Amino acid sequence: MKKALHEATIKIDVERIIDDIDPKIYGVFMEPIGFNRDGVAGNTLYGPVYNPDSPLANADGFNTEYIEAAKELRLDNMRWPGGNFTSSYNWQDGIGPKDKRPVRKELAWRVNESNQVGTDEWVQLNRAIHTENVVCLNMGTGTIQDACSWLEYCNGEPGTHYADLRAQFGHPEPYGIKYWCLGNEVDGSPWIIAYKPVEEYCKFAKEIAKAMRRVDPHITFIANGSSYYQPNMDWVEWNWKVLNELRGVADYLSLHRYWEYSDDYYAYMGKEAMVLEEKISIPAAQARAVQQIYRMAEPMYLSFDEWAPHPHGGGLLTTLAVAQFFNAFIRHADMVKMANYTLLTSILGYDPTHEKHFKTPFFYVFKMFSNACRGKSLDTYVRCETFDVDDFYKGIPYLDVSTVYAEDDHALILNVVNRHKDEAITTTISSCSGDFASEASVQEVYSEDLKAPYTYAEKDNYIPKTRTVATDKSTLTYTFPPHSFTQIIIGR
Repeated sequence: MKKALHEATIKIDVERIIDDIDPKIYGVFMEPIGFNRDGVAGNTLYGPVYNPDSPLANADGFNTEYIEAAKELRLDNMRWPGGNFTSSYNWQDGIGPKDKRPVRKELAWRVNESNQVGTDEWVQLNRAIHTENVVCLNMGTGTIQDACSWLEYCNGEPGTHYADLRAQFGHPEPYGIKYWCLGNEVDGSPWIIAYKPVEEYCKFAKEIAKAMRRVDPHITFIANGSSYYQPNMDWVEWNWKVLNELRGVADYLSLHRYWEYSDDYYAYMGKEAMVLEEKISIPAAQARAVQQIYRMAEPMYLSFDEWAPHPHGGGLLTTLAVAQFFNAFIRHADMVKMANYTLLTSILGYDPTHEKHFKTPFFYVFKMFSNACRGKSLDTYVRCETFDVDDFYKGIPYLDVSTVYAEDDHALILNVVNRHKDEAITTTISSCSGDFASEASVQEVYSEDLKAPYTYAEKDNYIPKTRTVATDKSTLTYTFPPHSFTQIIIGR
């Protein structure tokens, strides 16, 4: 590691609370994405996660490695069954005896769908990993009656047709599923099945919500924000319309963001981080404006129910992007109240040579956030040097920071990504509201090689080592390695 040439300051005040961090930001998304590329066929669900013939399968056919890993991450919820898959999905294909379920041509990914994993199996998987169900409705080819019947199947007491079907198939107790997404990426006209203009979408969503609440008045809806980010105002106008028309109908606005790859290190680490901030701050401001105009008790909160860096070979770069996603969600804890990482299958690495799953630095970074960062998000002062990417994305801080106050544990959790490619940054960390404990614990994720893929052979070296550093009453000096993620937990 190079000697630090830069200096910075971080000031923490436990009185400067942004909001409570909602545990629902630690969710995942799962979809049966089929593919057949260059003669290699596969599916993200069938095989990796669901394979009753595998020695790793539990009684329901799900891979216990993923189940145990998900439980270790303390995941809160899982969104299913899609994704683009949802827009032509008939939920009734996936219930009843498995040998009677039809194989359908799946329109989103253009493969055959066996329907061996349907509603009951998704619920079983959520129970196994201790997560809440978040169900995405078919707002493409689906109808109001389809949605109401699905809800009745999931939440109805025995005595009606679909609730009795659920009981007949071995599940007499209602599932009590609370969260329902009003479609997926409906504005994505180039790719989504049965695209709808925003006026048509809002009308359809209102009618579906009205009907579904007559089946179960206790459910919560997530409205479809824009996912089609053209370089104009279309996505902003879509969100304005949805926020205005579906206020009082939906509690959340769904947003999706995938971190784009660039061969330019600083474009990847800096520009993409600023773009993410835009995709949070603009809809957040819109939601707040609608709240103020209509005197709503609460705004429509944001649900990032699909997010991830594009893998591009994996490695440390994508892991640092994941840390910046979480930092952004925490800094916007007053508005980002739910998030779902894409996909469940991506929480573990896979080495095809050894045919083994393993925990990568990505897994450990996710765990550091999902296990430790529960409490209150703090508005943290950061002063450090900056860098420019182009004429527009300028003045980007080298340090990307979030701070959490775990009040019950009397602890501060400081999360820092050093975006500088080559230089360490020595930082004075100070408390503006009382002394620190005499020691702090530190975990780092760092590698000299930014692009080296993660491998099974190195799995034991990926486990972050915890060490302690001394504080000096209300200050702590720490040097953050270049291109690294560091979590410091400081008692008070």
